[in-house]
Amino acid sequence: MYKGQLDLTDRITIETGLCKGESFKKIAKRIGRYPSTVSHEVLENRTYIRNTYFAGKDCRLVRNCRKKGMCGADEYACHYFCKHCRGVNCTKICDKYQSVACRKPERPPYVCNTCKERKLCIKDKYIYSAQYADAASSRRRSESRQGIRLTDEQKVFVDKLVTRLVRKGQPLTHIYAEHEAEMPISLRSLYNYIDAGELTIKNIDLRRKTSYRQRRKNAKGVSKGFANLKYREGRTYEDFESFMKYSALSVIEMDTVKGVREKGKRLLTMIFRDNSIMLMFLMQDGSSSSVKMVFDFLERGLGTERFVRLFPVFLTDNGSEFKRPEDLKMTEDYLIRTNIFYCDPMASWQKPHIEKNHEFIRYVIPRGKSLNPYTQDDMTLLMNHINSTRRQSLGNKAPYELINEDDEDMWALFNLLKMDLIPPDEVHLMPDLFLKNK
Repeated sequence: MYKGQLDLTDRITIETGLCKGESFKKIAKRIGRYPSTVSHEVLENRTYIRNTYFAGKDCRLVRNCRKKGMCGADEYACHYFCKHCRGVNCTKICDKYQSVACRKPERPPYVCNTCKERKLCIKDKYIYSAQYADAASSRRRSESRQGIRLTDEQKVFVDKLVTRLVRKGQPLTHIYAEHEAEMPISLRSLYNYIDAGELTIKNIDLRRKTSYRQRRKNAKGVSKGFANLKYREGRTYEDFESFMKYSALSVIEMDTVKGVREKGKRLLTMIFRDNSIMLMFLMQDGSSSSVKMVFDFLERGLGTERFVRLFPVFLTDNGSEFKRPEDLKMTEDYLIRTNIFYCDPMASWQKPHIEKNHEFIRYVIPRGKSLNPYTQDDMTLLMNHINSTRRQSLGNKAPYELINEDDEDMWALFNLLKMDLIPPDEVHLMPDLFLKNK
């Protein structure tokens, strides 16, 4: 039986079989694999879709819960109900917690592709998509090949052996041919480690390496095919999933919206996953310093403590405006104010809330139209109309209507950004919105 890696064609066959309700055995036979291979593929690469629960908790009793101080704090001194606490996940410590989570994904086929209630289901779901599964697999395979994959002992052994023989004038090909059985890495990796400066010897110690012509570089001086991924270290989507696995912190998706391909104003957008409230900030350009100015403005206006509670985790894409995470993460006094994570390249589906909400912006500002004529007041007006639009996914309520009266942090944000609820019949999402209000 063929045992190579699954490709996109195989994954499309798996997705088709799952949607038809076929067993793993039948699907495996069609692609020439073992049923366990198909089962592992589905579990490993299924897509988790978290629903928007009230207060971010999947508890049956959360709407009427008035508990305070379950973490040990004085319930009279605590200003928040446990369900709104950013520091402790009440579902982990409450003895009355009743999960509404569906248990079907815990059994084969482990996904909701064939579930008849999927479209109307308000619970967390798992979906197997061939496209997303192939992207996730490629990402893991790429990341597994980055960096040093040796133990400290192996690295010391390779360094001593290669350095000693190179200094005798031996070429790497000769050294590797003689000691291949002892080497824990390939010849290609050996060249890469020397090029990265991980061993005592350098490129200048290799006779032929210094005579090779360097590859042509693009205008920014970066070799084509190699990007500076240092800003993603510890902040990948996989790191994000691990970070959120046992955390009850709110997640804010972040992106930018461009007008036309010209230098000029850009729109910075943020959306709270818990309630779908979107924030919109008009920037003078699409630079990282402009994004930092927005973060600093919010921190100064709200206060550092309130900013930390409101904006604990950001998930964004790999745009150049977001590639200085330390500027966004730290305050001017070098205190941590938030956490920044990045989606995989070409995987906008990993931040679906904000991508979907951008459709509302395009109702009023069509693609190709410059943002230069607009002001922040215009964006605030548009933001209020969008956040006052009722959605079926929110129980036929508008994002603004989901805010509790006792949520002091969110109301402080409303006051700072002049956010107000628009009456339902006055919501207007057409290009003449700004003309109607002048």
